[in-house]
Amino acid sequence: MTSSPRPAIAVTGLHKAYGDKVVLDGIDLNVAAGSIFALLGPNGAGKTTAVQILTTYITADSGEVEVAGHKVNQQPDAVRAAIGVTGQFSAVDGLLTGEENLLLMANLHHLPKLAGRRLATELLEKFDLVEAGKKPASTYSGGMKRRLDLAMSLVGDPRIIFLDEPTTGLDPRSRQTVWEIIRGLVAEGVTIFLTTQYLEEADRLADRIAVLDGGKLVAQGTAEELKRLVPGGHVRLQFADSAELALAVQHLRDAAPDQDSLSLRVPNDGTVHSLRALLARLDDASLEVESLSVHTPDLDDVFFAVTGQPKTAIPANAHANAASTDATEKATIR
Repeated sequence: MTSSPRPAIAVTGLHKAYGDKVVLDGIDLNVAAGSIFALLGPNGAGKTTAVQILTTYITADSGEVEVAGHKVNQQPDAVRAAIGVTGQFSAVDGLLTGEENLLLMANLHHLPKLAGRRLATELLEKFDLVEAGKKPASTYSGGMKRRLDLAMSLVGDPRIIFLDEPTTGLDPRSRQTVWEIIRGLVAEGVTIFLTTQYLEEADRLADRIAVLDGGKLVAQGTAEELKRLVPGGHVRLQFADSAELALAVQHLRDAAPDQDSLSLRVPNDGTVHSLRALLARLDDASLEVESLSVHTPDLDDVFFAVTGQPKTAIPANAHANAASTDATEKATIR
């Protein structure tokens, strides 16, 4: 009998409060090694607090937390040695060049000078920053600074990387570039713990997603599993004429017709079993369908349903707090 692989992150009963304000109320998480895990939630839900506890930046009030096989409260140094952190706000020093930022991180990790220079060169190449490497980081675009920030997180060869809203404020092209970098890291065996306010980002990247609201986990699963929690999935049937539509209405009494578009909306969760059953009903009734399309809820719908928040509660540039931007703080968390 083979045992299941040890998770990269295991959290049980995590609790954190500030006075009477409960920020995390007994959450449980399990993140598989070599995967991307996304933690979603509105502002103030507790996402950043969770990341700060997992990265040893602050302590929990209670609960069991293991990161990279080490208990956070008992072995913080071992945890720091195994992780990289990229916070909501860039830790890049604008007065230094890209190369100098990386060399600073190498020095803070006590790497030999030659090894640090070699690593800086490799990371500049990996993140397509070779030409920019000799220029002050203050001249970089937002996307370039984010790539440098991620590169700095890789100094020390971390097994787990925490990304706290890594693409907030980036343009679509820069966001795509960061996504490609994240996928590349996972392909190399790195585990990514991602918090984001872009639901599309979680949908496109994450193997598993958890939704945090008011300090509690209100939903958890793959993107497709979460979408199936929300009603509203349907199949749209398009007909050639009104006579065929009227006949379909007689046989599919649970459907909603649209006379103007000659279409019928049939409730359906989009699973293969449900689609086969619908096709069988159409065949039994000898109905001729011109076209068929499946519509399922998206993560916006899931977010609204499980948190009670409107979609506008996830602004593109939401920031709740200011943060330090020096590289030394990033190294301290490591």
